[in-house]
Amino acid sequence: MYTVQCFEGAKDTMSVADRVKYLRIALLVMGLIFIFGIYPLTIVWPSGWSWNPGQSEYLQMILGIYATLGVFLVIASRNPMAHRSLIWFTVWSSVVHGGIMAAQAFANTQYMGHLWGDVSALFVVAIVLALLTPRGGGVSTT
Repeated sequence: MYTVQCFEGAKDTMSVADRVKYLRIALLVMGLIFIFGIYPLTIVWPSGWSWNPGQSEYLQMILGIYATLGVFLVIASRNPMAHRSLIWFTVWSSVVHGGIMAAQAFANTQYMGHLWGDVSALFVVAIVLALLTPRGGGVSTT
């Protein structure tokens, strides 16, 4: 069993097999959203997902980076324990990217909608993957 203490006094116990099962689902869903979902979100909710109006070079770059990461998250969903470094890269890069965007949103109030859009989404990605990824080298990859 793998025990996580979410906050003082509360413990959540989940077996490593269950944790990996849910991690596989999370990686697949997040990967598909990164590949297919970010661009539509910039169209339907631009104040929460698009930092510049229209098809800026910045947006094209971000879409390319996240679509590529999405492909690798889908691949990692097949055998997450063999791809832990990619998962932890996704966790920490999401925290850093979300933190920078949050600071920019507070500094430029025209971007406050992003706190409820892409900033929150990146923190959710980081939290879900961090909580589901088993630690330690003795975990089976099957």
